[in-house]
Amino acid sequence: MSIILLGCISQINAQDRIPFDQGVKYNLADVEVTGKISFNEQTVVTFAGLEKGQKITVPGEEISNAIKKLGKLGLFSDIDFYVNKIEGDSIFLSLNINELPKLSEVKFVGIKKSKVEGLVKDNGLTPGKVVNDNLITTTKNYIENKYKKDGYFNTKVNIKTIQDTTVINMVKMLVNIDKGDKIKIREIVFTGNEKFTSSKLRKTMSNTKQKNPIRIFKASKYIKDKYKEDLVAVIDKYKEKGYRDARILSDSVVFNKERNDISINVNLEEGHKYYFGNIKFLGNTVYSDQGLRSILGVKKGDVYNGVLLQKRIADKTKPDGEDITNVYQNNGYLFSNINAVEVKTANDTIDFEIRVVEGPIAYFNKITVVGNDKTNDEVIYRELRTKPGRKYSKDDLVRTIREIGQLGFFDPEAIDPKFKNVDAASGTVDIEYNLVEKGSSQIELQGGYGGGGFIGTLGLSFNNFSLRNMFNKSAYKPLPMGDGQKVSLRLQGSTYFQTYSLSFSEPWFGGKKPVQFSTSLSYSKQFLNNYVTRSVDKSKSFNILSLSVGLAKTLKKPDDSFVFSNSLSFQYYDLNNYNTGLFTFGNGSARNFAYTIGLSRNNKGVNPIFPTYGSEFNISAKFTPPYSSFNKVDYANLGNLAEYKLTNSADGYFDANDDWVGTGDYVKTETINGASVLVKADGFADADTDQAKVDQKKFNWLEYYKIKFKADWYQKIYGKLVLRTLGEFGFLGAYNSARGLVPFERFFVGGDGLANFALDGREVVGLRGYPNQSLTPTDNRGAQNGATIYNKFSMELRYPLTLKSSASIYGLAFLEGGAAYDAFKNYNPFVLQRSAGFGLRVFMPAFGLLGIDFGYGFDALPIEGITKPNGWETHFIIGQQF
Repeated sequence: MSIILLGCISQINAQDRIPFDQGVKYNLADVEVTGKISFNEQTVVTFAGLEKGQKITVPGEEISNAIKKLGKLGLFSDIDFYVNKIEGDSIFLSLNINELPKLSEVKFVGIKKSKVEGLVKDNGLTPGKVVNDNLITTTKNYIENKYKKDGYFNTKVNIKTIQDTTVINMVKMLVNIDKGDKIKIREIVFTGNEKFTSSKLRKTMSNTKQKNPIRIFKASKYIKDKYKEDLVAVIDKYKEKGYRDARILSDSVVFNKERNDISINVNLEEGHKYYFGNIKFLGNTVYSDQGLRSILGVKKGDVYNGVLLQKRIADKTKPDGEDITNVYQNNGYLFSNINAVEVKTANDTIDFEIRVVEGPIAYFNKITVVGNDKTNDEVIYRELRTKPGRKYSKDDLVRTIREIGQLGFFDPEAIDPKFKNVDAASGTVDIEYNLVEKGSSQIELQGGYGGGGFIGTLGLSFNNFSLRNMFNKSAYKPLPMGDGQKVSLRLQGSTYFQTYSLSFSEPWFGGKKPVQFSTSLSYSKQFLNNYVTRSVDKSKSFNILSLSVGLAKTLKKPDDSFVFSNSLSFQYYDLNNYNTGLFTFGNGSARNFAYTIGLSRNNKGVNPIFPTYGSEFNISAKFTPPYSSFNKVDYANLGNLAEYKLTNSADGYFDANDDWVGTGDYVKTETINGASVLVKADGFADADTDQAKVDQKKFNWLEYYKIKFKADWYQKIYGKLVLRTLGEFGFLGAYNSARGLVPFERFFVGGDGLANFALDGREVVGLRGYPNQSLTPTDNRGAQNGATIYNKFSMELRYPLTLKSSASIYGLAFLEGGAAYDAFKNYNPFVLQRSAGFGLRVFMPAFGLLGIDFGYGFDALPIEGITKPNGWETHFIIGQQF
């Protein structure tokens, strides 16, 4: 853009010249706007800050300011002021201005079509965008730097603009990208190094690697900024081992045009090895020397380690690290300042003073939250650990960020606490939490083929529901939201089964304390299905009615990450002529009334979809009443009817209802321990015929206990790479060995972990690399009746591809092992079915978690006659995490 001010003469009609005195004041009579513009003339004059009738000096400050204001708009290419005429003390100006062209379309040459959308979005190259020199320059630099970071060291970008003849003052942009060949680092050569080998020094360079055909996770590309960081890492390596004076004398990056690669040469000076001498603390009154020394963890005589020393004073890599700065800041000393100063160097020993400026205690003052468009303020404020008037604590600040992220209503990666009005004099600080709301409701709509027929599922979860506004019409947008409650409705069915469930939870029951109330109601109905003929017999059904109510309370001790929970549940199982291998009785009912108690601790952070640190532990016990201790049934004999023999014979033959049937195999019925038993002519009871009646009495009210434990850890190991380790264990036991274990509530191990339409209270445990539930032990008939004990161990490496609120995506690789057993006597925790593989997870707020895994099973299935490894299995994941 050129800016021209003509101060001595003006251009008027017929090329006449009108002189005027320089620096004379005039009344601005009028400003005529000419040139190529689409704006209204008066709008342009207003933008310039000029008004008719105002006093201006020509030439002078008013005209200069007008030019600057119009120039800052970035809308015009030329701004020229002319004098039309002067009448007395009035001046008439002409403003000739050319509006910058706008973008009609952009075309990229030299890259794949799939890359175009990202470049357009990143550079804002949308239709209507003003095209100026700055846009062209920044776009060119952005694209070149982007490809250079990917290893295309010689990337060249040429941008041309072409007039669009179909639209006035619009241009087309042609972006020609020549990436060239990817430039790799042929070698990294160190000189002057004696204490460390070149190989060890190259390993410290995290992002700058020389070519190595066996390395697959790090490319040998050159990125200038990362290379400079790696040079610092090399020096830090020396400092960690005592070489305080180590420095880089010179370094060079040499491009070899013939080989199309680069070589890096680094010349080092190592210096001498040093040791810590006396370490003295100055200025500390709150904490003793001994207390600070224990946190510092450095003793006289230790090898000098400058990196460790800095981390123990203030670890910038861990906001909640155990360092001296955090010790002070967690106790209110926001304004504290700790520095390590070298005070004496004698031979190879360095003495230090740790100088502490404690400052005044700070208190949280005004706490505000912005960005919550749907969620009510009280839902957020009740989660905050940073309360007004409370002593400042960095730990409380970090914990608050985690708690807000765990709500699931906001983008955890975008939570930004801003410090406002930090006043050391008054000892106060204001905190403003900037949040970005995301969709918190989810819909599950799926269909698939399984179990011999089509299965459809509709699930709705409203994770930020407001029950109190149910009858407030104005709150429906489209549903009443904002109170942090959760309502879930799920319908699933096919030609042979239907399941309906409704659940509700309130995280702050009563509104004053973090006590979660939850309840659920479900009903399931299944008809006997022939998987071969796909026929359904609706006269044979199995129904389940379930109800549960629970409370969970956050504890204060040992710390407030612990949650104590308990719940009551009841299931009614109703079998109507439903004879399968699963139960020994096809007609009758069973009731399951149980109390569950649990203790958990969760300090995972900060993103619940992709935790990067912390752990989660859960231990729970589920109990039914010990009915056998008070119902006076002799279960020891109830199951041994085949051994019972009559002491006298009968005069006639009777059927099971004690009706006369004449001669035959059966003599009469006999009641034994409450069960009606058919007795044969030889005097023995028919156990096969009446075992169903025996088991019906056994399982009229289910009696068992179940213990479960799960431990989950997350740890960053390098950059964004996160290691997840997991172990879990489950055991189902019986109070009365004579009564035995129930056929319900068992563990089924293997596969993707999705339960689908299981109606017997089973718990499905995923173990990738094997078919669904295939690792569950079988009986002598080959039927899977479920395991009573299992264990599982898993290691998973996760790497995020994107953690945006619209979609979080991460890849993973895993190692897993687990096994299931039918009895504790067979349990061996060291004999496992092992697997390994990789997968992908995608979390979208509207649909929940979706994923796919490819797992290879290294061991054979626990089926007689199978000896070869199971091999590859594909698993689809819906709405759950491993």
